[in-house]
Amino acid sequence: MECKCNCKEEYNPDFYDLENDLKKYAGTEGSLITILQKAQDIYGYIAVDLLAYISRRTGIKLAKIIGVVTFYTQFKTKPSGKYLILLCQGTACHVNGSSDIEETVKEYLKVEAGEISENGVFTYNNVACLGCCSLSPVMMIGDKTYSNLTKDKAVAILKEIEKTEACK
Repeated sequence: MECKCNCKEEYNPDFYDLENDLKKYAGTEGSLITILQKAQDIYGYIAVDLLAYISRRTGIKLAKIIGVVTFYTQFKTKPSGKYLILLCQGTACHVNGSSDIEETVKEYLKVEAGEISENGVFTYNNVACLGCCSLSPVMMIGDKTYSNLTKDKAVAILKEIEKTEACK
């Protein structure tokens, strides 16, 4: 199977689920982010070999694709837990105790920033700002924001999510 960019690259069966999107968007100006979003939705993250494959199938230079993936924080280049924890470390959150919450979360999950919890449920990361200063300190888990955190409240939230996951 040839791609639209005539690179004569055989498709890789490991990336079969992305083929329809590559056919649909290859050669369409401005479609790279859409392709990357589709790839991440399918595979959970965008591995280096997948980046190279997208480059070959679309004709977009690998350096450009890597530049886009590393610029936008929405893209992940390594596996992560089912839920991504983003703990705000902005000024308001810091003043209101985010560093204490950080230590508590790291201790509870037994991880450092960027690591996956042993049970595979969480990946923990710090962020510069979540834009919720009046609710500080805050963290996001998935698409939900938790505000006015304390160490105990943060642990209770994590335990509740783990409990919900165990029941599935």
